[in-house]
Amino acid sequence: QAQVVESGGGLVQTGGSLRLSCVASGSMRGINAMGWYRQAAGKQRELVARITSGGSINYADSVKGRFTISRDKNTVYLQMNSLKPEDTALYYCYCNVDLWTTTRGYWGQGTQVTVSS
Repeated sequence: QAQVVESGGGLVQTGGSLRLSCVASGSMRGINAMGWYRQAAGKQRELVARITSGGSINYADSVKGRFTISRDKNTVYLQMNSLKPEDTALYYCYCNVDLWTTTRGYWGQGTQVTVSS
């Protein structure tokens, strides 16, 4: 069983920056991929950025050039610069974990990011 805990959300003005962190812990063989998703009010959850164990990275078109995902062992970060009001959402961390005989996805509880205009 693994646990995923996010931190770093908050309220920021347009153009500001925030850094989100997510730590995965528990009994696991390894982590295949880690990523950040977000869900704005009234909208579906969407991928923001994802990084695999091999270092491959994907970004949503809406955040390219502004957000940077990075990873250090079992911790993944999302550096968010030039924030816009449309970035306001609940941000979730997702980890795909290797449990020896299977893989399983785990979600964090979410951290709120609010960008004021």
